[in-house]
Amino acid sequence: MTATSAAKGLPTIAPYELPRAGELPTPRAPWTLQRDRAALLIHDMQNYFLRPFVPDAAPLAPVVANIAALVQAARLAGVPVFYTAQEGEQDRRDRGLQADLWGPGMSAAPEHQHILAALAPQPGDKVLVKHRYSAFQRSNLETLMRARGRDQLIICGVYAHIGCALTAAEAFMRDIEPFMAADALADFSRAKHDLALSYVADVCGVPLMSAAILELL
Repeated sequence: MTATSAAKGLPTIAPYELPRAGELPTPRAPWTLQRDRAALLIHDMQNYFLRPFVPDAAPLAPVVANIAALVQAARLAGVPVFYTAQEGEQDRRDRGLQADLWGPGMSAAPEHQHILAALAPQPGDKVLVKHRYSAFQRSNLETLMRARGRDQLIICGVYAHIGCALTAAEAFMRDIEPFMAADALADFSRAKHDLALSYVADVCGVPLMSAAILELL
């Protein structure tokens, strides 16, 4: 199944099944996730970015359940939890080249800007304002991680081949080991989802299933 593209803005996303453990690409990196080194990033799980999905179908429904399990485990294990969230009604000068590809973006209304209620941040979590594809751009994510002695980043959320993959790539370039929660990501299509996992496995990180991450946490 594929997404139906629009000229600008987000596509309509058809349901697709998430990858299974036996379908994950073999990573080039030898890294092992360690609870005392890890932080968890919930990437762009705002209502605006989730509207294109069928809410009660795969990939979104199982992805939300898997992220919720990861967040709960991270909090219980003392693993720092970070969120990214874009602001609504962005000034065109601040939005930059993203406007050329995706249009004006979200409004400031709750039905656009709020993080999905089932995954809402809790006291102690950190919400970072998202400016560009990578969560590290114009944010203090690296500083907050270093201050907590963290040099591994578990990435989940949307969209796998855009912000999630580029966050993993920038983490690598900052000597932070990225781990992609393969079944806690969603994308425009299964092909794009697989592309993101393959790219990260080839050049910058380690795809893992949520169940494996939960065991390590």
